[in-house]
Amino acid sequence: MRRIALFLLTNLAVLFLLSIVCRLFGIDQWAAMRGYGGMTGLLVYAAVFGMGGAFISLAMSKWMAKMSTGARVIEQPQNENERWLVDTVRRHAQNAGIGMPEVAVYDAPEMNAFATGMTRNSSMVAVSTGLLHQMDREQVSAVLGHEIGHVANGDMVTLTLIQGVLNTLVILAARIVGRLVDSWMSGGRDNREGSGIGYFVSVMVLQLVFGLFASMIVMAFSRWREFRADAAGARLAGRGAMVSALQRLQLNHGESTLPKTMAAFGISGPLAQGLQRLFMSHPPLEERISALQNAAA
Repeated sequence: MRRIALFLLTNLAVLFLLSIVCRLFGIDQWAAMRGYGGMTGLLVYAAVFGMGGAFISLAMSKWMAKMSTGARVIEQPQNENERWLVDTVRRHAQNAGIGMPEVAVYDAPEMNAFATGMTRNSSMVAVSTGLLHQMDREQVSAVLGHEIGHVANGDMVTLTLIQGVLNTLVILAARIVGRLVDSWMSGGRDNREGSGIGYFVSVMVLQLVFGLFASMIVMAFSRWREFRADAAGARLAGRGAMVSALQRLQLNHGESTLPKTMAAFGISGPLAQGLQRLFMSHPPLEERISALQNAAA
């Protein structure tokens, strides 16, 4: 409950900050204008909330990950297992050509791991206690290679860019259609600057509808990047080790205690059927295993 409250408060703080920025620079009034100037202002307004919100979230991603999962960063290894963990991440990072990430462990019963951070050289890799207890070192090394692959591929930044652009388009499109609906409901009179009930209802509904389609696109990219990260894990730790780790992950049965905001960054995600597959952040493990085995053939 405390973590949920923290997530909500953080998002409200980000929205409040962006609202202040729009007010201070007059972007909200600019966006409310009619004509070409108003459309330009609306685009700027949408970009502030769409791109700005996405990149602020990325900048806060490590802090949020630590707070939401209770991850403990290994500053100084306390035992041989922690030393092995840090040394393995360091070796993979050097081979991948990135800076040494922070290494963290978080308490969770299922086998999982994630990587986050704003840049390739200021990232964090975290593993669950369940993964450390239920996998052998060869498998853990492959999982760490997978997460290092995400960092080396710049997946966090790319995902943020896609999310930011789509957020901007959702905000912009919903408000453009909202103005058209409001104008139609008012008989073509446009002196209310889009403040009628038709505008507000249309914007709320359309942001939900357009947001669903945007989520499908984001999740499609998220699934594709998992195949790339698996290939990176195979290069760094060995194809056999990566396949073995994915097969071991099948025992999770889709279970994950990662917060929803972090779920897309885990090594495995929840199971889904039918149309729900369009909103999966991870491909089925069977498909990932098959892709690695076919690549080796």
